[in-house]
Amino acid sequence: METSKTKLGADHPDTLTSMANTAFTWKCQSRHANALALMEDCAQARRRVLGQKHPDTQSSLATVAKWRS
Repeated sequence: METSKTKLGADHPDTLTSMANTAFTWKCQSRHANALALMEDCAQARRRVLGQKHPDTQSSLATVAKWRS
């Protein structure tokens, strides 16, 4: 994820995918608070870059909602 940020930029769609994948990995490692914070950041960035109705944005928002419950 950090390499993607450096090479592609923090708002590049591929970087945002890496961010989401890292959040899922952290969730699987029981790093719940870190995973939720990262997914929230990802959802905000995707909303800004891709728009509210983009499937990736919707997926990230749904994941945040699920992880908060």
